[in-house]
Amino acid sequence: MARLKVIPLEQMSEAQRKLYDRITSGPRGAFRGPFTVWIRSPEYLDKLEPVGEYLRFKTVLPPRLSEFAILIAARLMKAQYPFQAHEPHAVKGGLDPAIIDALRVRRRPGNMKADEAAVYDFATELLETKFVGDAAYKAVAAQFGEKGALDLTALIGHYTMVSMTVNAFEVPVPEGVKPPFPV
Repeated sequence: MARLKVIPLEQMSEAQRKLYDRITSGPRGAFRGPFTVWIRSPEYLDKLEPVGEYLRFKTVLPPRLSEFAILIAARLMKAQYPFQAHEPHAVKGGLDPAIIDALRVRRRPGNMKADEAAVYDFATELLETKFVGDAAYKAVAAQFGEKGALDLTALIGHYTMVSMTVNAFEVPVPEGVKPPFPV
């Protein structure tokens, strides 16, 4: 059960409603999960949402890899909601479901492509040790350049914050959806 109830549209302020309309008419097409928490601070959400849109849809990373990084962050943060929300996008983007299954049980995936291994090593090092070693950095920079390394770092940071939000406010997976992993 979520700590906060979803604010009904008719009870939203004008600022909240404008954000709701902007988000639902954008590439996400829906307003759920962490947005139901962030809407309580329209000023914050107004700034955050374009950053999230850029990180999700417009970085140099292809969807297969950006969604992979999101899943890694969600799993290492033990955040059920973003993992289950982004799993179908990862598959649609071309990520092998076996890789997702390995993440689910916190095991290094086998048979990763070179770009997937670079993202995995970079993201797991950053999230687990709070640093990125030279080998992991060089692998990402070789694959995606300096901008790609920055985009990946920002994406991991953003989805760590997404995960912290859904965990702090106990945002559940949608009704009827099985949690993707044990906490």
